[in-house]
Amino acid sequence: MSREQFAERAGLPPRTWRSGQFAAYPESGAKVPRPLLFSRNRSRHLARQQMRDENRDTETRRRIALSGADSHSLIRRRKCGAAMKFGKHLFISYAHLDNQPVAENDVGWVSRFHRSLDAILSMRLGCKAEIWRDERLQGNDVFAQEIESQFPETAALVAVVSPRYVQSEWCLREARSFCESALKSGGVTIGNQSRIFKVITLPVESQDPLPAPMRDTLGFDFYVREPNGVEMALNPAYDPALGPKLANECVRLAQSIAGVVKKLETQSEPGTTVTPSAPARPAIYLAECSKDRREDRAALRTELQMRGYRVLPEGRLSNEEEQYTAEVSRLLGECALAVHLVGALYGAVCDGESQKSVVELQNVLAVQRARAAGLRRIISLPEGTRSTDSRQQVFIDSLHREPDVQFAADVITADLEAVKGAVRAALARIENPSPVEAAAASGSSGRALYLVCDERDRKATIPLRRFLKEQGLEVEMPVFEGDAASVRNANQERLARCDAALVFYGVGTEAWKATVDSDLRKAAALRPGRPPPVVYTWLAEPCTGAKTDAIDMGESNVICALQGFSEAAAAPLLKALAGARHG
Repeated sequence: MSREQFAERAGLPPRTWRSGQFAAYPESGAKVPRPLLFSRNRSRHLARQQMRDENRDTETRRRIALSGADSHSLIRRRKCGAAMKFGKHLFISYAHLDNQPVAENDVGWVSRFHRSLDAILSMRLGCKAEIWRDERLQGNDVFAQEIESQFPETAALVAVVSPRYVQSEWCLREARSFCESALKSGGVTIGNQSRIFKVITLPVESQDPLPAPMRDTLGFDFYVREPNGVEMALNPAYDPALGPKLANECVRLAQSIAGVVKKLETQSEPGTTVTPSAPARPAIYLAECSKDRREDRAALRTELQMRGYRVLPEGRLSNEEEQYTAEVSRLLGECALAVHLVGALYGAVCDGESQKSVVELQNVLAVQRARAAGLRRIISLPEGTRSTDSRQQVFIDSLHREPDVQFAADVITADLEAVKGAVRAALARIENPSPVEAAAASGSSGRALYLVCDERDRKATIPLRRFLKEQGLEVEMPVFEGDAASVRNANQERLARCDAALVFYGVGTEAWKATVDSDLRKAAALRPGRPPPVVYTWLAEPCTGAKTDAIDMGESNVICALQGFSEAAAAPLLKALAGARHG
């Protein structure tokens, strides 16, 4: 192509001559400043670049046509990056009834959603998102086959679930077809994440009509519930205040879709089976919660996923209590941290004998896991939370007062940002263990005993320590001297690596005993992968009301030595240590 043709394509008159700092053009005879000439030269450069791209695309299509492949799909792949394995990132499946404008001169909800998701997903992917949907108002079998033929080239599906969607045979056919296609192109799940995303615009009575892979997938709630109980889709046409909420949910959804797409692109080619790789970071159990904490839970889930953590549960859990507890126990076994968001509502109740809410059931199961394997826990209970439901208020009170209910947990009463900070701190300790955790992870011989006492009782413990060492136990005493941080770290290391702890309750006050008990309850957090130590209390003189009360109440693991040391009194402790060592 000649210079004049390039200039014409760029919308410029042909240049004839240049003189000094000006360029002249014959049509007007005007002299153009050189800086403007440079700008026009850049326009010519862009025109040439565009023409080269078009020529290259034309040649690409010519070559692809010879092989019968989809030229548009493969050209999109090249433009989006060499790693793209699918021609299309996403298909939106929806009922056309849900895209009817609710106001004059307005766009339908699905069209608005499509536009927002396209922009946000493009930013997440770093290239133009290839999102498509059926915009025809009437379907037919020929067009259905055309849509289904594109599914092998589609990385993920978003289903806009509504009361109409679950009744539409057309929509259900699309959903089933994508699931069948996905099984042949990498699987419905990739790296423990589903390629199917449910956008729920209004709750449905039952999701049973949906194919199983879609039914078991957690959905994204694109609706709000008004104080009067009315549910409303996130549509700014109803209320402009819903616009930011719609954008926020699109961000959450786009983040999840981008994660799946990127994993697919780094796996094998379509048509082969993808082997999920083990997550590089620890898994987190984000407990199911009541409706009043769902937004907080969604925000926390999104942040954790953006940071590369696997967040469980990833799908719907059973409504049968027996199956539910089994599933939750299994998932907790895969996690290093459990986070519970507790609100004022009691929450859903499984079909079972206990009639406990899922919020309470998960807490019970997490406590069991913490006792058995040192699961770390964080409980979020906003300050001042009160419930009109007596069952929930009893549970809230127990979280504040009962050590067994809050076992191994940090209870956060501040806002969501404080909870996020606590979660980040806990994960940092898990991924980069301090010397305390390293000491616990190294294990022990099963004979390590940490004897906790007040410094004034050091001499009084000598007969007991001598006897325990004669039994082959490795007895460690607390560190009493040094700055506060050094003393705390040294004593935490002892607690982390011991097999048993013996609290020598002598001259220490009730407040001292309460502090020691609190520290021992948190021992599980210092011992990832190990159960908490066996804990006994040795009651020594002087005799006090608190000590005699412990005896009269028959508290477990209490050894009465108010009359002085005796070998017989230590027998239960030795037996417990022997059991821990062999079992």
